[in-house]
Amino acid sequence: MRKRFELQYSIGQKRIEDVLVDKKCRDAFPKLIIALKKLYVTPEYNEKVFNILEDKLVKGKSKTGRPGMDLWTLFVLAQARLCLDISYDRLHDLANNHSTFRQVMGIETDYSIKKATVGYQNIIDNVSLLDDASLQKINEIIVSMGHEVFKKKGTEALNLKTDSFVVKSNVHFPTDYNLLWDSARKCSDVISYFTEKYTSIKAWRNLSYWYRRLKNMAREIAQSSKKSEEVRKGLVTGYLKKASLFSQKIKIEKGNLTLMDEMDLIKHLDLDYFLEMLDKHIGLLERRVIKGETIPHSEKVFSIFETYTEWIAKGKQHPNFELGKNVQITTDQYHLIIDCKVMEHEVDKSTVISLSDRVLSRNKVSSWSFDKGFFTKENKELLGLFVDNLVMPKKGKLNKTEKDEEQEPAFRKFRNKHNAVESNINELESKGLDKCPDRGYRNFKRYILLGVCAYNLHRIGAELLKQEKLELKKAA
Repeated sequence: MRKRFELQYSIGQKRIEDVLVDKKCRDAFPKLIIALKKLYVTPEYNEKVFNILEDKLVKGKSKTGRPGMDLWTLFVLAQARLCLDISYDRLHDLANNHSTFRQVMGIETDYSIKKATVGYQNIIDNVSLLDDASLQKINEIIVSMGHEVFKKKGTEALNLKTDSFVVKSNVHFPTDYNLLWDSARKCSDVISYFTEKYTSIKAWRNLSYWYRRLKNMAREIAQSSKKSEEVRKGLVTGYLKKASLFSQKIKIEKGNLTLMDEMDLIKHLDLDYFLEMLDKHIGLLERRVIKGETIPHSEKVFSIFETYTEWIAKGKQHPNFELGKNVQITTDQYHLIIDCKVMEHEVDKSTVISLSDRVLSRNKVSSWSFDKGFFTKENKELLGLFVDNLVMPKKGKLNKTEKDEEQEPAFRKFRNKHNAVESNINELESKGLDKCPDRGYRNFKRYILLGVCAYNLHRIGAELLKQEKLELKKAA
């Protein structure tokens, strides 16, 4: 059973509405707090946010039973992690020891009252319940609140800028020999689970030998870059032979591993997957080194754990490639992110039609700028029907008409303003969206959307603080 927030304040409990922040502090924390307070005290917006959270976390569940974390507390914890770019350990410390943060969470009390605390695992389990679809809807509400704070007129059209950047996934540099070692290591770990749980299994008494031998051989290959091609090929041949024998032994003995409960079944499925990855990388390493083939990217796996990871080369000198996912964002003239999408094996120019469908159905757009990667003749003609000032520079040589068009004052004005989106991307990366520490694709997408929501709240909080300072100056 979950509540939105505690309706009846207890004796000594500090009200969220009364939270105060240091207006002279330049840290991100006061800006987040003041934006969250604005969201909480505005019924128009908090009602919509709580409806979305209830649909995701409460709908269809019994109203009886042990009370869970309040929806507001959960939401505040999720936003603080990304806005401040902190780990769960620091978030746990803030939730239990920072008075202002506890007050905006709705759990702070006076010194005379015993304080409620939040457990470390409790924070992780509750924040992980959110998903990217719910956060997309919440971000739309946050953007609406932001437009009110920035005093956008109802009929005012938006000036948009769109670009993409790479969010790296939590993986090491992939080579076929270390991915083979990862697969063998995980096979060994699963088998070790069975041998420790069921002492009657005797076929794997030399499991530690397999583990050590394969690890040492993988390390030898990694350290052989300065050795001759013949020596390297000999090391790889021995490594492949040992890995193949290990794979054969697993296939022979797999049927003898006990299956008694649900956890055993999960481990059997894990073993099947890691054995498949082991055989795959034995084949890839043999084809590349022994047979001299060039392996196409479509056949490669860049992580056996984060299988969604892509090898992304964006034509930059440093870094010349990145491992992760492309994320596309669209910002307006107030630097609020109104749209965000994790791209699925897509390039920029293939996303323009779906992007325009999402954005133009919700907003009136006056100008829209892109970089050269988004250009195709069809994209430009389509968007030109709906957007008065479209900036989509052509990639390659320009004819006279195109050159004249790109020299027009309006085109140059909005093209120069497009650079602001790079600043927005840099700010996102400083809030944790340079690399995702969470594991799994569902958690990766949730992490991206949490970062976008936290970024928008930070922007709104900065504007609210600015307006408050101006009012104090006028009053003085």
